[in-house]
Amino acid sequence: MRRAKDSVIAVIRDLSIADYDSLIHLWGEAGLPCRPQGRDSREAIAHQMAGDTSLFLGAEQGGELVGAVLGTHDGRKGWINRLAVHPAHRRRGIGRALVYAVEARLHGMGIEIIGSLIEDWNADSMAFFSRLGYVAHTDIVYVSKRRSPET
Repeated sequence: MRRAKDSVIAVIRDLSIADYDSLIHLWGEAGLPCRPQGRDSREAIAHQMAGDTSLFLGAEQGGELVGAVLGTHDGRKGWINRLAVHPAHRRRGIGRALVYAVEARLHGMGIEIIGSLIEDWNADSMAFFSRLGYVAHTDIVYVSKRRSPET
């Protein structure tokens, strides 16, 4: 990917469990909450990567993981989760390239609807997804039930 102003080139690739430490580090640097004792443990991520409903994609530049995204689907609707770009590499098109890559993969699986859940305080993410054509649905309420605080 290239943006004339910054001349940044990054390679988008599938992540594997060998990327686990770099992924956890990236999430921390990007300010994403992480639960390495629960849903973000090496074992949990390995299990997710082995399944057929998750896509872990990374953006690599100079051998360093500078961005990542998790795409999931339930067979009818896709989700973009955990989009992270290292702060030193933001505003160079890496996030956009990751979203487009996960969209293309999900569309290739026959998934026609793709969404993302964004906390209401995260104006930057809402603006980012809006620029990519995503529409906010304020009439939807998210509910969840957790087995433990680490999930």
